[in-house]
Amino acid sequence: MISYLKGTVASTHKRSSSRTILILEVNQIGYELQVPPHLTQQLPETGEVQVFTHQIIREEQILLYGFASAAERDLFRQLVTVSGIGAQMAIALLDTLGLPELIQAIVTGNIRALVKTPGVGNKTAERIALELKTKLKEWRNLSGIGTTKASAVPAPAILEDVEMTLLALGYSNEEVAQALQAISEDAFIAKSKNPEDWIRGAITWLSD
Repeated sequence: MISYLKGTVASTHKRSSSRTILILEVNQIGYELQVPPHLTQQLPETGEVQVFTHQIIREEQILLYGFASAAERDLFRQLVTVSGIGAQMAIALLDTLGLPELIQAIVTGNIRALVKTPGVGNKTAERIALELKTKLKEWRNLSGIGTTKASAVPAPAILEDVEMTLLALGYSNEEVAQALQAISEDAFIAKSKNPEDWIRGAITWLSD
């Protein structure tokens, strides 16, 4: 099993709408890795990079998947253990929500957040949360990933009210996510279970 590769970026390209390929040159050998699209935006133009990998061996081919961190790679491995979740859907989940948000959505059973990923319906999202909730909660606690951010996110029922209200006011999903992340650093809002506090705080932040 290849844990990671360290080398220079030879090229990146889209093989299809759902597959982004990174060619990483290591000791004059070019490794082809499928990566989440967001990874290509983080790569430096020059110099050496480290990409964490997961290898899948099939009868007809060997596939390598690349990730920005060991934690992202390990979450991918957890996702593909869920019935009906293949590598493409796991990458799409990571790329759509990002590491801390995806972990939080699964641990809290936030189906509405999970179904934002193309190809993920309600039943699939429910299955992901059901099968991984306990495992990821333990893994997150042991690793310390996203624990500060997670404690500042409102409960799923409150979060749904807040998101629906802000989207109805014309804000985009990206704007809403950025606003909630920003105002969660406010101690009063972070402790509040009143959706109105989160909504007012988000509108104030978005209006600045």
